[in-house]
Amino acid sequence: MTVLLAGLLFVAALLDLLLRHSPWQSLAGLYAGQSLLALAAYGWDKLAAVRQRARLPERSLLLIGLLGGWPGALLAQRLFRHKTAKASFLWRFWLSVVINLAALLLALYDGRLLS
Repeated sequence: MTVLLAGLLFVAALLDLLLRHSPWQSLAGLYAGQSLLALAAYGWDKLAAVRQRARLPERSLLLIGLLGGWPGALLAQRLFRHKTAKASFLWRFWLSVVINLAALLLALYDGRLLS
């Protein structure tokens, strides 16, 4: 469900980017929306962990970050003290941040995103 929501938000932001007059606003909206989703997902997962209930898959949390929600995910990690000690998750998280930023910089440099 989280992956579907992240994907829908990402597609909506991309469509908005193509249809609006200000691509910078769309890009900011994408990162803000995905960050809010990440914050909520990490909070939900932390609550589920504390209550020993069904958890969100790590790949869902990572996908939200990869699609632009990594600032909110980073905030949530600090705020909820969640997913901060598991090395196998952290290296994949930081890899997703690097991939996201590299794709963003490539799109900006290439002129395709904000021309």
